[in-house]
Amino acid sequence: MLVTSRETGRWVLPKGWAKKRLSGSELAALEAFEEAGIEGLIGVTSIGVYRYAKRMPGGDAILCDVDVFPMDVRELLDDWPERGQRERRWFTPAEAASLVEEAGLIQLLLTMADTGGRDSAE
Repeated sequence: MLVTSRETGRWVLPKGWAKKRLSGSELAALEAFEEAGIEGLIGVTSIGVYRYAKRMPGGDAILCDVDVFPMDVRELLDDWPERGQRERRWFTPAEAASLVEEAGLIQLLLTMADTGGRDSAE
């Protein structure tokens, strides 16, 4: 599942800023709910990391590392916090790789496509 970013409308994975009270997988589950309206079982181990330049207000950008966690989606909600701000859509990993901009994420998605969407720990 990819969502559009609020600022540019480009396709991205749901993601957010680290929060002290949440683990990486808990944050991934929260962002998936808030940005994409999906709920399910989240893996506790990251399946990869990619880097991107986060555009900040005022035009500056900072480099951010994103840990990606797998989710077994159990529910696709009709209403969610950012419903009116983003589009969400399912893609195969190969299709998603052709739509995102971040080189590391493209590589991660292509690896998923090669393994049928399973990470190497399964």
